Amino acid sequence: MNPSDSSASVAAASFVPSKFAQFYALTKPRVVQLIVFCALIGMVLAVPGVPGWAEVQLALIACAGIWLVASAAAAFNCLVEQQIDAKMRRTAWRATAQGQISNPLTLAFSTVLCAVGSWILYVWVNPLTMWLTFATFVGYAVVYTVILKPLTPQNIVIGGASGAMPPVLGWAAMTGVVSPEALILFLIIFLWTPPHFWALALYRVEDYRKSGLPMLPVTHGNEFTRLQVFLYTLVLFAACLMPFVFKMSGWLYLVVAIGLSIGFSWYGWRLWRHYSDALARKTFRFSLIHLSVLFAALLLDHYLV
Repeated sequence: MNPSDSSASVAAASFVPSKFAQFYALTKPRVVQLIVFCALIGMVLAVPGVPGWAEVQLALIACAGIWLVASAAAAFNCLVEQQIDAKMRRTAWRATAQGQISNPLTLAFSTVLCAVGSWILYVWVNPLTMWLTFATFVGYAVVYTVILKPLTPQNIVIGGASGAMPPVLGWAAMTGVVSPEALILFLIIFLWTPPHFWALALYRVEDYRKSGLPMLPVTHGNEFTRLQVFLYTLVLFAACLMPFVFKMSGWLYLVVAIGLSIGFSWYGWRLWRHYSDALARKTFRFSLIHLSVLFAALLLDHYLV
């Protein structure tokens, strides 16, 4: 082995990110970006036509508040699950799992983010959005992370309600109410969550088994989980048609929704009938594409049709 390669490997292994990078990683930025994106879609769809400057300002402030509270929930999740994270290859690198950031400091970080975000939403947006966002924080950080996740294999299904809230938060931020249209967006994400996470759990099953978490592939086996993934993609297919049925969108969205839903269902079918870890990874990646493109299509349809 080349000595320079050996030195580089040692240096990489001993590399410790800056404190800023460690705290930033605790906020799970990629997850929070998707949350804020979904909230922004709710905001845009709640405003007929092109928003004025005042509405743009309100949306930006609401996005900032939601981002802070969602980041707080992610950091609190890292605090609660630090011992579980340390056992899983996917999460063992986190600063809390490695003991690089103390528990009191992580708790203080989460508390400050939640307090500032809630204050922004209450003062600059509206109290309804603040309370809904705070309830989402409690639902994810406490009900899901502390209670449901270690207790039941249906944790993803029940806890998915918190993850499905962003469009509702966005809608409430712009209108001050929660309408049926917002609940349709909620339903889509709620039904998308189980096949998304179970696809991941299928090829990470040994990690979850080591962690002691009762994820569905651990408690009910690979084949049962694969069937559940496929069935959920079919129910999700129907839910994705609801924005068109209820005249929230036009034909552009419908075409995209049908194409994406056929693709997700096809992945679910193949995963059920011809399983492989590689296919489970592809299904998980496609689920991310599915939700992102679906909501982007809603956005485009809102302005172009």
